[in-house]
Amino acid sequence: MVCFCLSSEKLSDDELKGKYGSALGPYANNSQTFAISLCQAPCKEPIMCCTSALCFCPMQVYMRRRVLNHVNPGSGWSDYQCCQGMYGGCCCLQPGSMGESTCPVPCMCLEALCCAGPAVSASSNVIRGEYSLGLDEDDIRLIRCNNCLFFFSACFSCVAMMTDCEGDDVAAGIVNCISDVVFLCTSGCMTAQMHHEMKNRENTAPSHELMRR
Repeated sequence: MVCFCLSSEKLSDDELKGKYGSALGPYANNSQTFAISLCQAPCKEPIMCCTSALCFCPMQVYMRRRVLNHVNPGSGWSDYQCCQGMYGGCCCLQPGSMGESTCPVPCMCLEALCCAGPAVSASSNVIRGEYSLGLDEDDIRLIRCNNCLFFFSACFSCVAMMTDCEGDDVAAGIVNCISDVVFLCTSGCMTAQMHHEMKNRENTAPSHELMRR
């Protein structure tokens, strides 16, 4: 299990199934990657990395708008949808029909608060789709590590609810805390990675290309 969680092997077909796995499917076999890996992000963009980890929700609102306007300059919030429509919806809650056009900022705030993982992943995937970027070894390793921690956290929480042992509650709390810290660190690295990519693209692209895009 530990080896799997830290494996950098390409994502398997089973891992690319479902709402969340399928969102990474279009980029799994792309050869190009972000200019910096997730593990390089804290050293290359330390301020952005720390700020995003410590102020997750405000930074994701800021980053989504910046990503959308990087891809479509001057568009404001006009291209915004909940998670950019990448993860589908549930019953009557469908991306594009939840008031995004009239109240994009409040909707994005709710997205960052209630759907933290998909929120940061959606912004990253917009950049991946724009430049046909794939997943590097650090991406895959950290994604798997986060998923394993969430799985263990859910298991420990279920065990703690079904038993009266105080030790189970303590263990569940520790695992939940570790899972949350790792998620915030990973999301900070993802945000810094996006910021660095957009900054590099904007600095190196000819001005007429930026106007066209």
